[in-house]
Amino acid sequence: MRRLWQIGQTVLGIIFRHPITGTCIIPILPDGRIVLVRRRDNGLWALPGGIVDWGEDIPTAIRRELAEETGLELVKIRRLVGVYSAPDRDPRIHSICVVVEAEVQGKMEIHDSLEISDVQAFDQTAMPEGKLSHDNDRHLQDYFNGLTTLA
Repeated sequence: MRRLWQIGQTVLGIIFRHPITGTCIIPILPDGRIVLVRRRDNGLWALPGGIVDWGEDIPTAIRRELAEETGLELVKIRRLVGVYSAPDRDPRIHSICVVVEAEVQGKMEIHDSLEISDVQAFDQTAMPEGKLSHDNDRHLQDYFNGLTTLA
């Protein structure tokens, strides 16, 4: 019985003590504006993105999350902006976020109204005032500076 308990603890540790992989997308419309979403959980503007589902690769997760949160279609992933893994980057869980710049098209509309309350496009010089959700400020700063970051 003791051995079974040890195995159970090990399995739970493996499941719950490993970072979750996710994505953030910097969606660029044909006119050059950047699309952001307003999150329902904290009311802040954010880059669209989310957790990579089991059996899904990162490009597929990017395409799915972009469509769910913005209604937009992925045309092309332009470049990797960074991989962000600081344990405190997401206040909910330890997550590793793969951030990409993506060329997108289509009509902006929310498909996941449980997570997202608004979707808008912004010029680089007119981004929302104040802090963005999670560490999206850093993602955008690295993007604007032309960096590829491993942090």
